[in-house]
Amino acid sequence: MPDNDFTRQVLVVDDETPMRTGIAQVLANQGLIVRVAADGRQALTMMGENPAGMVLLDIKMPDLDGVEVLKLLRRDYPHTEVLMITGHPNIEGAIQCIKLGALDYLVKPFRLNELESLVENTRELLKRKLQTSPEAEALREPGIDSLVGYSPAMQKVFVKIRRAAPADSTVLLTGESGTGKELAARAIHKLSPRADKEFVPVDCSALVETLLESELFGHVKGSFTGAHQTKHGLFELADHGTFFFDEITNLSLNIQAKLLRVIQEREFMKVGSQKRTKLDIRIIASSNRDLKEAIKEGIFREDLYYRLSVIPINLPPLRERTGDIPLLVEHFLKKHGAKSEHEVKGVSPRAMKMLCDYSWPGNVRELEHTIERILILEDAETIQPEHLPSFISQRSGEFQVFSDEHYTLEELEKRYIQYILRQTKGKRQEAASILGINRKTLVQKIKKYNLRVS
Repeated sequence: MPDNDFTRQVLVVDDETPMRTGIAQVLANQGLIVRVAADGRQALTMMGENPAGMVLLDIKMPDLDGVEVLKLLRRDYPHTEVLMITGHPNIEGAIQCIKLGALDYLVKPFRLNELESLVENTRELLKRKLQTSPEAEALREPGIDSLVGYSPAMQKVFVKIRRAAPADSTVLLTGESGTGKELAARAIHKLSPRADKEFVPVDCSALVETLLESELFGHVKGSFTGAHQTKHGLFELADHGTFFFDEITNLSLNIQAKLLRVIQEREFMKVGSQKRTKLDIRIIASSNRDLKEAIKEGIFREDLYYRLSVIPINLPPLRERTGDIPLLVEHFLKKHGAKSEHEVKGVSPRAMKMLCDYSWPGNVRELEHTIERILILEDAETIQPEHLPSFISQRSGEFQVFSDEHYTLEELEKRYIQYILRQTKGKRQEAASILGINRKTLVQKIKKYNLRVS
């Protein structure tokens, strides 16, 4: 379990606005990532969306008091440390909270240095505990360590990867472009008994249909014009290893039928040959489209879908795990830092907030390219808002046509439709009216671009 992001996440829960905002400002100045909640129910909702490593929790609150919230936090978030905030008359209550699992407490009014010291000590303790946790060991496994994230959504992905890896069943990875489907496929391979054999990825959208069959199955000499010698295909290269079909919906129905036969019979024939070749491979496939919709459209075989989706794993979009952004940023700073001629120590709190507020339609891949570009083009020890692309740093959340990035007209259309859908909260008729198109055309474009409608 990574500690460098999780331990920086702090949730301040207090029904008094001056108290919670004051504490938040002090902790933000310490470089921590701070969120605030005005009551216990809001706090539990925020923890469900993105767990914090530390919670500062007022005991006396209306509706759901701090004691009840503490009990629920201890039950559902065992790695989170809870610090209670209490007034002088409630010290006995704070001591009772210690018995229920709180780490320590602060008594109002407290000095700033008391707050800073307690939070820093708590963070150091949390780091040590996380470094020796079973989850930390699991995430240091070869393969899993290439995937970054502590959010609940990514933890579920990690669990599924670890459970899927030892089996030989086919795996179907779904998710938007840029969510890390190939990294997940490589992780499954590295954790599997086939780890010492080949991992062969094929981008189904990159190969011309007329060449794809020959590339996959190979061909015999003279089987077609230009086949001057026998060629081994990618399936043979992957024998005893793992074969990864990236964006499998781009395969033609003809190739899909032959792939189905490979999965069922574990054998294939070279182009121009009548001899069947036995094959021992594990197949993993990915798609950024809804395959059930593709089946309805008649472009994907239903029987192949069921063969591929024995173990389905969905990779969440970055906007649904924004708590992972600071950790991902730190990861990419280390990964691409060697390419920079100067040392970048980190990201300012304001710049990090802008990064976390941006919707990232290109997901993790877009975030990585953004950090890489900043490291190459900007000369600063700490990344500030002015170093971010204008579409992130200015008018956060608004759609901007002009930015430092160049997009095709199709990509601009996709981004703008997604923006309008967010603004209308998924109301298609309203969105279609704003876009100046009819509802049927909008539905077609939503399917074409695999857009999120809520």
